[in-house]
Amino acid sequence: MSLPADHLVAFYGDDFTGSAAVMEVLTFAGLPTVLFLGPPTGEDIGRFAGYRGIGVAGLARSRSPSWMEEHLPAIFGTLEPIGAPITHYKVCSTFDSAPHVGSIGKAIDLAAPILGGAWHPLLVAAPPIHRYQAFGNLFATVEGVGYRLDRHPAVSRHPTTPMDEADVRLHLARQTDRSIGLVDFLSLASGDSDDALRREVSGGAEIVAIDVLDEDSLAEAGRLIWENRGERLLAIGSQGVEYALIAHWRKAGLIGEAPPPRSAGAERIAAVSGSCSPVTGRQIEWAEINGFAGIRLEAEAAVDETRWRAAIDRAVEQALTVLHKGAAPLVFTARGADDAAIPALKQAVLRSGETEEDINARIGHGLGTILKAVVTSGDVRRIAIAGGDTSGHALAGMGVDALEAEVELAPACAISRGRSGEPALDGIEIALKGGQMGPVDFFGMVENGRPLHMGGRQ
Repeated sequence: MSLPADHLVAFYGDDFTGSAAVMEVLTFAGLPTVLFLGPPTGEDIGRFAGYRGIGVAGLARSRSPSWMEEHLPAIFGTLEPIGAPITHYKVCSTFDSAPHVGSIGKAIDLAAPILGGAWHPLLVAAPPIHRYQAFGNLFATVEGVGYRLDRHPAVSRHPTTPMDEADVRLHLARQTDRSIGLVDFLSLASGDSDDALRREVSGGAEIVAIDVLDEDSLAEAGRLIWENRGERLLAIGSQGVEYALIAHWRKAGLIGEAPPPRSAGAERIAAVSGSCSPVTGRQIEWAEINGFAGIRLEAEAAVDETRWRAAIDRAVEQALTVLHKGAAPLVFTARGADDAAIPALKQAVLRSGETEEDINARIGHGLGTILKAVVTSGDVRRIAIAGGDTSGHALAGMGVDALEAEVELAPACAISRGRSGEPALDGIEIALKGGQMGPVDFFGMVENGRPLHMGGRQ
């Protein structure tokens, strides 16, 4: 028994950092993967014929159902002829979504007729990034303490899609009329998972959630998906889908052990953050203590074009001054979930009459504008972006076309090589992270090109 010789996984990520995480999981398992930052042409895909993963990074997590109807079918139509046995709709590992924004159910309804499959596995848990699911309920840890998602100190307070239901079946049922089943941890542990899957599908379930609590259940979930894929299969979930497949392939002897990690430091680095997460807030605090220069970008200015242009220009000027002094600039919009800038922005958006979606996109695009100016004027070849939605808008604003993972720093945190038609941007090194991702010394790891073990810049 061996794996198919061509592409194994095609995927669309509903935000950029999550898309990059899938690329990283596959690449660092020895399965080369390319991530396009916009819908690729057949010629684009043909240039990566030997690659095992082909991905498209998107923005659906922050978009409305009507936006999805307009944009997603064409993207799914691009993925279908790739012919990968698994096509993956990648969602956040904290299942961020709501009926009105980032609707995972709406995306499934649009994808299923195009990408097919007799059933659709839903696998959100991923032990390597401290996400777990038991009896359909999703959990995540914060500094070693586990929380059910509806009681999670950050996810339950997300400014756009607060999680008020930890059972993924009930949460998703608000977004689609498709029947949702479950293969629970007991079935996985007892060897009854195939029978449990058959019972769920024969009972009418189109989507089947799969519990994962540890490495054994992760590998068994991967086996269940791979051996019941049929001719093709649309899977929904976090990078746990790839973690599970790799765990099974490795256990079955279909792939070898992961190649050894490499490291690479950078002389000059610049970073931006549009995240409101307390995790990112602590990372910003660590960075400032350890030599980065924090620069606040007035987010509420984004409601007025003149003020916003002036705020961006000030941030660029400050960042270049920091670089000229030999330090690393870190431009941010908030220091965690309790920053007064968050309610101030909400009030400014309400007064402006514009949508929160449009203003958030403008902020992300503005952070990309700042990075592009810093890269082209400050001789910077490595950048970091914190925030899932921010990353997508920022990279779009910069003009980067594709990514390939190069240096693994931590789960869901890596340095990638960016590709662009603009010579000043082609080959730039980019680290992306979601708001909840990464250790406290994330920005130091990006600068050093390796995990830090001594608690400071080295």
